[in-house]
Amino acid sequence: MDKRKCKECNDPLVGRSDKKFCSDQCRNAFNNRNNSDINKVMRNINNVLRRNRRILHSLVPEEKRKIARSHLLQQGFDFNYFTHEFPTKKGDVYRFCYEMGYLLLDEEQLLLVRRKEEW
Repeated sequence: MDKRKCKECNDPLVGRSDKKFCSDQCRNAFNNRNNSDINKVMRNINNVLRRNRRILHSLVPEEKRKIARSHLLQQGFDFNYFTHEFPTKKGDVYRFCYEMGYLLLDEEQLLLVRRKEEW
């Protein structure tokens, strides 16, 4: 009969027949190594989203404000990343980074908004 071995360290397994790892440390090491690429991608995207939100938050003192698109770009805002879109009845589409959002008014002007609703 084949001896079952830990997927991480190859030590013999003792116990349940469906056991895959000899310890929590081996299970964590195995999963961390296998998920590191996915975690890196997600971490990088979340960093961009947080930076975008911080920039919007710093520029919207109350509920809304008009601002030049170039001003956001100078601060490092990345228009390719946002958490969700909100279409209006008029056909406008607001893009949000969490509760902070913007509406493209024309090629150079944006309307920055802060969503008041609780999630």
